[in-house]
Amino acid sequence: MVSSLRKKTATAWLLLILSLVAGIAGCSSNGEGKDSPASKSTSASEAAQVQESADISGEVKGVTIIHSLPVDTLDPHIGWTALRGGVTETLVRLDENMKIVPWLAEKWEAKDDLTWVFTLRKGIRFQDGTPLDAAAARASFERGVADSPALAASLKIASIAADGEQLTFVTSEPHPAFPTELVHPTASVVSIAAEQGMGKEAFNLAPVGTGPYKVARFVAGKELDLVRNEDYWDGKAKVATVKFQFNSDASVRTLAFQSKQADIVYHLSPETLDAIAGDPELSVQSVTSLRTHYFTYNPVSANVTDIRVRQALDKLIDRDAIVSDIMLGHALPASGPFSPKLLFGSVNEAQKLDPEGALALLESAGYTKGADGKLAKDGKSLTLKLIAFMGINPELPLIPLLVQSEAAKLGITVEIVSVEYPEEYIKSNAEWDLSTSSYLTAPRGDGGSFLNSTYVPGGAYNPTNIRIEGLEPILEELNRTGDTVKRNELSRMAVKTINEALPHSYIIHPNILVGLSQKVTGWNPGAEEFYIVTNKLDVR
Repeated sequence: MVSSLRKKTATAWLLLILSLVAGIAGCSSNGEGKDSPASKSTSASEAAQVQESADISGEVKGVTIIHSLPVDTLDPHIGWTALRGGVTETLVRLDENMKIVPWLAEKWEAKDDLTWVFTLRKGIRFQDGTPLDAAAARASFERGVADSPALAASLKIASIAADGEQLTFVTSEPHPAFPTELVHPTASVVSIAAEQGMGKEAFNLAPVGTGPYKVARFVAGKELDLVRNEDYWDGKAKVATVKFQFNSDASVRTLAFQSKQADIVYHLSPETLDAIAGDPELSVQSVTSLRTHYFTYNPVSANVTDIRVRQALDKLIDRDAIVSDIMLGHALPASGPFSPKLLFGSVNEAQKLDPEGALALLESAGYTKGADGKLAKDGKSLTLKLIAFMGINPELPLIPLLVQSEAAKLGITVEIVSVEYPEEYIKSNAEWDLSTSSYLTAPRGDGGSFLNSTYVPGGAYNPTNIRIEGLEPILEELNRTGDTVKRNELSRMAVKTINEALPHSYIIHPNILVGLSQKVTGWNPGAEEFYIVTNKLDVR
């Protein structure tokens, strides 16, 4: 099954090659997509700054990056691209060991259970020249919690006070993980003065932050052109310009990398790694990520309401085959939302493929096989509708096909419907049984955010409003607890309760496969997938 999928992928490559080259060139075209109003080209002063950065041959240093997730906005409080592109920054950040360290704030402390005081670094200015002080940061957070329900829910801010460089947050309830939540890209600090001058629509296409790069041009869904911020507070960036392109087709991304049209490419297809390895000018890093692929079961579907049906389906997921044959070893089988490499990760072995056990569960739920080999109950065959990703991560369209094959052997029909964004589809449609999901489950280096976002009704990752009996008191205690060891223990307790209810089937923890040109220096991909364009990034 997996071998045939791989052959189809290779055939698609051959058919697409001619159009792919044109498609890559189209990423830089002015004729398609939507340009940000004030940034169809760099300004005269920006052009002069870029020229000053030319090397001895007169060539301007530039880097091209291709990411898998197209975006239509750079709104810093809704999406991640402004921070990924080095335009915005947060008060605190994660280091390479997933520890919270200072960034725009030089220190912070908890005054009591509700009060947090952050001291901002002195001398930082936004890219429009206005100073970053506590009042400016307060205005940014007020915008963020007003525009982003997810940010408001995660921060739980009751009030904000500003005094010089002292920024004081008062939360609506004890929130010991508050600094952790400030790591997220949607907690970026931006210039509200710039937004007031530009207008909200223009600002969301060219936000103004404190980062090492400024937006020069944005073509929605295709490309973000960046120019160096010559006055960056933490040391001028090594590279003058960056092209940050978006393409959800793994074949296009890989071809761009192999043809040297891109210097850094995210989410390569595993089957292309051998070919890339033969090119001495290219390399690939396989990075343990914080992402998990899983299935979400529809809580209102009669087909999967019975937990025995969900348990049976969980046993039909061949996680070992997905890891070895689809991911070619660049993943771990999942037994919960968090990688076992994390301190709060699952310590249980992942479910093995078990068709006999699955059949026994379905028979106990009242299903029997008919003469046609199909499982049925009360005269109705077991037919399931599975919502699948169209692309982005190259393995995501293949996983449902493998499950479909295993289910068919048992007499279950799985109908796959491919959509661009499954989470949006299942919000507005009730006629589905299971759906593919893929999230960074520990992007802040802690399990609390994902657990609250995914298992509290109304949470950002809970489009079906899943509620699990017995989970609420565990999450309430987790949200009150600051001690790391105790939080890790509570996170594992929460996962145990979740797995017993089985609203999701966790599948794998995939590695991030990132292609790097050998000329790239001063840069490595991070597990958090946040900090992509940095002032340290350089090219030979």
